[in-house]
Amino acid sequence: MKILLVGEYSNVHATLALGLKELGHQVTVISNGDFFKDYPRDIDVTRRPGKLGGIRLIARLYTLLPKLRGYDIVQLINPMFFELKAERLFWFYRYLRKHNKRVFLGAFGMDWYWVHTCTFDKPLRYSDFNIGNTLRTDAEAVNYQRDWLGTAKERLNKLIAEDCDGIIAGLYEYWACYHPVFADKTRFIPFPIKMPESYHTDRAQPSKVVIFIGINRQRSAYKGTDIMLRAAQDVLLKHPDKMQLVKVESAPFAQYQKLMEGSDAILDQLYAYTPSMNPLLAMSKGIICIGGGEPENYEIINETELRPIINVEPTYDSVYHELEQLVCHPERIPDLKRQSVEYVRKHHDYLKVARQYLDAWHKK
Repeated sequence: MKILLVGEYSNVHATLALGLKELGHQVTVISNGDFFKDYPRDIDVTRRPGKLGGIRLIARLYTLLPKLRGYDIVQLINPMFFELKAERLFWFYRYLRKHNKRVFLGAFGMDWYWVHTCTFDKPLRYSDFNIGNTLRTDAEAVNYQRDWLGTAKERLNKLIAEDCDGIIAGLYEYWACYHPVFADKTRFIPFPIKMPESYHTDRAQPSKVVIFIGINRQRSAYKGTDIMLRAAQDVLLKHPDKMQLVKVESAPFAQYQKLMEGSDAILDQLYAYTPSMNPLLAMSKGIICIGGGEPENYEIINETELRPIINVEPTYDSVYHELEQLVCHPERIPDLKRQSVEYVRKHHDYLKVARQYLDAWHKK
């Protein structure tokens, strides 16, 4: 098949493309590389700053239109699939819909169904927008609500979701927001990970437990990284002889990937139920994820034996407790590392995931 993957989140489309290509399909990824992360793509559509940057991007997209037609499958990473205002994207969506056979929407991150459902319906015990029945009030959460609720982004998201051939959810959380509305067209497929050639299940160092945390400066409070970092620093202060903390801020993907190697565990996304691309990549390398590993995560993939993720509640105390337990009982590390690798290989291998996508696209 001829497949066009539009946009990028955390290397999802770039990795999926690798699997699809190995299975013999013709695949094109068009994206901005997910901003500073700079993931691989075939056609770059990065927007330069300012109003002039928007004009130049629109002009470039118009010149690319002949390359965006004639595909068997088009998948959009998000309703905001190019770096343009939502008002501009209605036309581009309709063009893609008209000139290609099937169009699918990815439920992989921030969109109206995620914001609205977590804000008002609250199907999750906690999320980026709620803790129980209490709404989060940090600045970024509020800004996302203003950005998506009652705006052109909402109208665009609803149009695409209702009109497209299918919706693919990459995490349990996103499936829980889309499936109640579009039960007949929403399918959960795990994120794709290309297993590394080598991995380590022994401790990174014999004397200290090495903990890695990656910080996106713009989203630290929203993702709970600020709380996780504070807990890690306090555990380090109490056990300096048992723990080493590696902190990386807003690094491009290639650099980020190298810097995480040699760690025992990664702290990632306090408010998640499930591990996303970065912790899954870490797990494939034999690095333990401290973050989202709720029962729903295992249930949706029918996993009854492996429990590699150290699940934390969205509080400082929970992170501190679980991290201190790991640091003080490092004998747990080799088995959790082994389970982490086995878990990713079993559920997230990029060729297995690519086949699941092909099945979903065929069945619509």
